[in-house]
Amino acid sequence: MIHLENISRIYQIGNQSIHALDAVNLDISAGEFVAVMGRSGSGKSTLLNMLGCMDRPDEGEYLLDENRISAMDDDALSAVRNRYMGFVFQSFHLLPRLTTIENVLLPRRYHTHGMREIDRSKAVELLRRVDLEDRMEHKPNELSGGQRQRVAIARALINEPKVLLADEPTGNLDSRTSDAIMMLLKELNEDGQTIVLVTHEPEIAAHAQRQIFMRDGKILQDYAA
Repeated sequence: MIHLENISRIYQIGNQSIHALDAVNLDISAGEFVAVMGRSGSGKSTLLNMLGCMDRPDEGEYLLDENRISAMDDDALSAVRNRYMGFVFQSFHLLPRLTTIENVLLPRRYHTHGMREIDRSKAVELLRRVDLEDRMEHKPNELSGGQRQRVAIARALINEPKVLLADEPTGNLDSRTSDAIMMLLKELNEDGQTIVLVTHEPEIAAHAQRQIFMRDGKILQDYAA
C-alpha cells in the first residue's frame, strides 16, 4: 500500500544541508503494525510527516495505493490526508470547548462530503469501542490523560482511514495507561487497521509486528518483531 523509493528531505540551515531523510526505501503492506524508532533527530518524525502527506520529498518517489504523492500539490495532498490518514499525537489536540463526541466528529466537518446522518451513531460506536460511552458529553478537562488519548484515537478513526499514524501516542501517559493504549492499538490492528507508530521507547515498539530503527535520516534496521 505504501512504497517509498529513495526518498530524501533536505533542509538548508545557512550553508549546511541537513538530510532529515536520506534516500529512504520502505514498503508497508495493508494490515501491518509498524513501529519506527530512533533518537531525537534520527528522522522518524520527518518520515511520519512524509507518510501522512504533510510534507513532500525533495527527491524520490512516494506511492500510496498507486497514487503518486510526491507529484501532488497542496490541495491534492489535503484530499489524500482526509481520505487515507488518521492521526494520533502525543498531546491529544482536543478542542477544550467541545464535548467528547463533538471532538470525535470534528474531522467530518472538514470532509469532502461533510457530516452525514450516520456519523453520530458511528461516533457513538467508536466511543464504545474505546470504552468511553459514559463520557460522551464530557469536556476534555473532565477526562484523564488516557481517556483523552482514547478520544483522539476515536477521532482519528471516524473517517475510516486506511492508515493510522501515531506520533509518540503514549509520551504523556504513565506506564499503566500506556499499556492500555497499546492494547487498544493492537486490537485495532487485529481487526485490519494499518498502523505506523513513532516512539523512542523499546517497550512500546515491542507491541508492533515490525520494528524500524532510524539514524541520521536512514533506516538502519527493519525486522519483524
